[in-house]
Amino acid sequence: MTFQRDVVVIGASAGGVEALRGVVRRLPADFPAAVLVVLHLAPAAPTALPQILGRAGLLRAVPATDGASLTPGVIHVAPPDHHVLLDGDTLALTRGPTENGHRPAVNVTFRSAALAAGPRVIGVVLSGTLHDGAGGLCTVVERGGLAVVQDPADALYPGMPESALARVPTGHVYPAEVLGKVIDQLVRQRVEPVPLPPPSPALLLEDRIARDGVQRSPSAKAAPASGYTCPDCHGPLLESGDEPGHYRCRVGHAWTAEALLAARGTEFERALWTALRSLEEKGEIAGRMKRDAEARGHAHIVRRYADTARECVTAAETLRRFLLSLDP
Repeated sequence: MTFQRDVVVIGASAGGVEALRGVVRRLPADFPAAVLVVLHLAPAAPTALPQILGRAGLLRAVPATDGASLTPGVIHVAPPDHHVLLDGDTLALTRGPTENGHRPAVNVTFRSAALAAGPRVIGVVLSGTLHDGAGGLCTVVERGGLAVVQDPADALYPGMPESALARVPTGHVYPAEVLGKVIDQLVRQRVEPVPLPPPSPALLLEDRIARDGVQRSPSAKAAPASGYTCPDCHGPLLESGDEPGHYRCRVGHAWTAEALLAARGTEFERALWTALRSLEEKGEIAGRMKRDAEARGHAHIVRRYADTARECVTAAETLRRFLLSLDP
């Protein structure tokens, strides 16, 4: 018996709001599939994305809520600081471990949709940095679903589309303004069922971690230590035996090598700015103590404070020039 693909999962990050508006603008009022949108958001930041997408097109857009039904013709938007998963056609919100520093995370929702709905899923990757979403989109295709990707040349940030296409070659690559029409055509096509193997234990474990934070089963073989630490909790990262360059810490935070490299770069730069502030404050304190010593006639310590202030100013100027030379 044929079926239609009726679950559309869209993942985006930097530059994703404009791309999402372009997509939903082209979805008709009688769109026969449910849409689930995951945009990487700051945990504590309020979001007006449901209102933005509701005004952009003809479909109703609502915040995803725990236990809600996945409804055709409705755009369900992942809220800040929660992963969105599927239990059949019901939404489940969790606060499982972050992936690449994100919650909600695109990969989490893609994997969950692939497990719950298999070939009924269309995974869509839009603008964003690094390669978030590429692994999840690969899972969607492995479970019989379709991959659709924004043309990298059309994306404000092409990293996510480029990484998705490197992992999942697909002919469905279009600008955001065209994607809505393409998706509408795809969900109306009748599809012949294809036998699929059962999901792998690794995929089931990844989904379980996102749901309840369990890092691994007690009987699982211990993963080798990577020698790196988790940017989120500073615990040791363990290598994932399923895919090279993927790591998890013992509490479940997940990182790809590329995201880990970016996080370390951010951490390094933040530490340098902190050092710059400390140097400048140390120099100012030494200068004040020099003036106080001069006023009190303590000539024997004036030079010491003057030398300290001068060294701090010199070091701070050198560090500031280095920081300003770094690529954004």
